[in-house]
Amino acid sequence: MGTSRPPRGKVSLSIITIIICALAFVALLYTQRISSLSSSAIFRFKPCAAKRIAAKKSVIDNRNVGALDDAADDRFVFDPEECSLVHGKWVFNRSITPLYTDRSCPYLDRQVSCVKNGKLDTDYLHWEWRPDDCILPRFDPKKALQRLQGKRLMFVGDSLQRGQWQSFVCLVESVIPQGQKSMKRGRAHSVFKAKEHNATIEFYWAPFLVESNSDLHIIADPKKRILKVDSVAKHAKHWIGVDILVFNTYVWWMSGLKIKSLWGSFANGDEGYEELDAPVSYTIGLKTWANWVDSNVNPNKTRVFFTTMSPTHQRSADWGNEKGIKCFNETKPITKKRHWGSGSDKRMMGVVAGVVERMKVPVTLINITQLSEYRIDAHSSIYTELGGKLLTDEQKADPLHYADCIHWCLPGVPDTWNRILYAHLL
Repeated sequence: MGTSRPPRGKVSLSIITIIICALAFVALLYTQRISSLSSSAIFRFKPCAAKRIAAKKSVIDNRNVGALDDAADDRFVFDPEECSLVHGKWVFNRSITPLYTDRSCPYLDRQVSCVKNGKLDTDYLHWEWRPDDCILPRFDPKKALQRLQGKRLMFVGDSLQRGQWQSFVCLVESVIPQGQKSMKRGRAHSVFKAKEHNATIEFYWAPFLVESNSDLHIIADPKKRILKVDSVAKHAKHWIGVDILVFNTYVWWMSGLKIKSLWGSFANGDEGYEELDAPVSYTIGLKTWANWVDSNVNPNKTRVFFTTMSPTHQRSADWGNEKGIKCFNETKPITKKRHWGSGSDKRMMGVVAGVVERMKVPVTLINITQLSEYRIDAHSSIYTELGGKLLTDEQKADPLHYADCIHWCLPGVPDTWNRILYAHLL
């Protein structure tokens, strides 16, 4: 006997099932595509659309000032909860003009005044960081000062943090009348005052954040430096009452594989310390800092930021220039996506993230590491000083020993760091 067949003109149940499954699969793909446009799922699709409309309006209103006048730009306005500033690219645009120069701003150290020191190639001034997902607002000096009305902003850390402080001061000082601003420089604590706004922009020198025997009287030999990893009080007494604190610490920890770490007093001199791997000592030191913040900072009155590690570019082979000499004579950023060189330690980056996420007081990370990794062209290089004196012609001819591939020219990359800080303050 033959098998029975379905009546003619009717569709079998199995075919209907296949069609339904196919439609469901297409719908799933479409939903995932929409979800990928935002860190939130499909339910936030309308607000994001509104943000994009506002962003496009902002682009149209700012056509005369830079690289974001693309009519097809569908990125949304910066939202710290939704926008990743890690993913993006540097866009070159000759029409971008820095808000200051190393001649117009009187507060820059010679160490970072590259053009003033003889740097002829100025293309590094015309690159703008463009995030993939959102539009980073341009730095508006007047709005920044309005946000600082009656407040103290303090940058705390090493010489790279000092560069970020000088950048912020230079970004705002030109809109302040001459008689309404002042600068007082100190060995550890420097204060710029915007009198009309009753605001200060300050820098406090603490290269390790925790106490060390190389804080003010700097010990050149890293092997002789000792860190008091369980104490931050000596420095932290200067941070009390500050409205906006911006911390950093990284490069001083990377001077050797082992760090002499001490608990208790320096009274015993070179005795009583342990030699710890840098990430271990770094973890202990950051936890000491974090405990102080959690115990002493009122998050209703004070905002806390942490600038992630600033990359060094000491090894040209990292970016494929086998015949290069560190960052010397580099004139363009690296274009390879997610380039990561030997000057940035992901273990140390992980330590910061791990400590911060366990803190009671909210700390906003200003993640500058990846975007700065690309900027091999923007370091001080040979256009800097050493021991208080500009490099001689003989020293400039020896970039292997004298090119500074740690610090950044100003204006330059640290202005972008402050543009991110500004976006968060808005």
